[in-house]
Amino acid sequence: MAISFNQLFNKKSDYKIKDFPDLPKIEGLQLSWASADLYKKKRNDLCFFYFKDGATFAGVYTKSSAKSHCIIWNQKIKSKKIKALFVNTKNANTLNGQQGYDSLKEIAYLISRSKNVDTKDILFASTGVIGEKFPIIKVKYSLDKLLDSVTDPNRYSWVAAAHTIMTTDTIAKMAFESFNINGKIVNISGIAKGSGMIFPNMGTMLGFIFTDINISQPVLNSILKKKVETTFNAITVDGDTSTNDMVLVFSTNKSKNKPITNINSKEAKIFERKLEEVMLNLAKQVAIDGEGAKKFITINIKKCRGKTLAKAIGFSIANSPLVKTAIAAEDPNWGRIIMAVGKTSENINKDKITLKIGGYVIFKGGEIAKNYKESDVKSYMQNKSIIIDVEMGSGNDDFTVYTCDLTQEYISINADYRS
Repeated sequence: MAISFNQLFNKKSDYKIKDFPDLPKIEGLQLSWASADLYKKKRNDLCFFYFKDGATFAGVYTKSSAKSHCIIWNQKIKSKKIKALFVNTKNANTLNGQQGYDSLKEIAYLISRSKNVDTKDILFASTGVIGEKFPIIKVKYSLDKLLDSVTDPNRYSWVAAAHTIMTTDTIAKMAFESFNINGKIVNISGIAKGSGMIFPNMGTMLGFIFTDINISQPVLNSILKKKVETTFNAITVDGDTSTNDMVLVFSTNKSKNKPITNINSKEAKIFERKLEEVMLNLAKQVAIDGEGAKKFITINIKKCRGKTLAKAIGFSIANSPLVKTAIAAEDPNWGRIIMAVGKTSENINKDKITLKIGGYVIFKGGEIAKNYKESDVKSYMQNKSIIIDVEMGSGNDDFTVYTCDLTQEYISINADYRS
C-alpha cells in the first residue's frame, strides 16, 4: 500500500500527514531524525534507525566500481545482528578520499558510546553530491540530538523519516504490507528515495525495508537477492547507476511466527510474495517520481528467447532518449521503439516482432499493422500511464521494465543541482 498514483504525479510538496500511508509499527525498531544544517534551506538531513535487541539484515549494493564509503563500510560488516543504521543526505561521501571513510569511523565511535553497541554492528547510507568533503563537524554537533530522540515509529515519524532521506525527490516514498503467517500477524514497512541517477543494477538509490518476521538470515538474504531483480533492478530513470545505490532489509524477529529457516517452506513463500509487493511498490514510486517526469511507462517484453535478452531489450527501450522524449511529447513515433529493440547486440528477427502501445497493434510481421490508426494511439498517449508491449516471437521468456518520460525539466533540475 502506498500514496496514490495520481497523488504522485501531482508532486505537491505540501501534503498533510494524513495523505501518506500509515505504516505499521515494527516492534524492536526505533527511529529519529534531525538537521545538521547541511542544506542552505532548513530541513532534516540526518536519520537514525536503532534496533535495541539487534536485527537480522540483508543488503544489496551498487555494482559501480566508484562506490561510496558507506557501501565499502557496510560490505565489511560481518555481524549477524545489526544495531543501528545512520543515514545522511546532501553529501554522498564518495570520491572524497580518506577523510570520508574516517568520518564514518568517528560517527560509529560516537554512536557506539551513546548506545552501548559495537561499531561493527552499525551500517551507513549516504546520498547527495559526489566528491565533496564530508561535513563531519556539522554532523557531530547534531548527533546527540539525533541519538537521544529515538522513538517507536508512528505515522508522523515514518513520514518524517521518509522525507529526511529525500534529495531531488518531490514526494516521500512509502509502502507496507500486514499479513498472517499461521495465524500470527507479520508487518513490513518500507521507505525509499530516488528520482535521478536511477539505473540501479541492484536496487534503488536508497531503500530501507523493516519487518518483524521471525526469519533466518540466509533465507532473508536469498529472498532479497531474488526479488530485487524484478523490482528495483527493473526500473530506470536516466540510465545512470549511482555510486550509492543500496537496498537494506532488516528483521527484528519480534513476530510470534515459527522461525522460517527453509527457503522452500510455505511460510517463506508467503513472506517472499509480500516482500516483493512492497519492493515493487517502492520501485514504481521511484520511477514515477523521476526528475521532471510527467508519465509512467511500463514496458513488457514478451515471448523472448531468454530472460537476459528480454531484460536487455526492455532497458534498451526504457533508456532511449528518443523513445522517452517522444512519449513526453505524446508522439506515437513507434519507429524509435523498434530502433531501440534492434540496437541490442543480439541478432533479432524484426519480422517476428509485434509492437503494441496501449493495446493497439502498430507493427507486426515486419510492417505497419493494416488496421493501425495513429490518431487512436496519439489519444492514448495523453494518459499519465503508458504501456508498451513488445512480443519478440522467439521464445517463452518475459521481463517488465518500469521507467518515465524525459522532459525539459529533467535538464533544468540537473543543471541546477549544485546551485
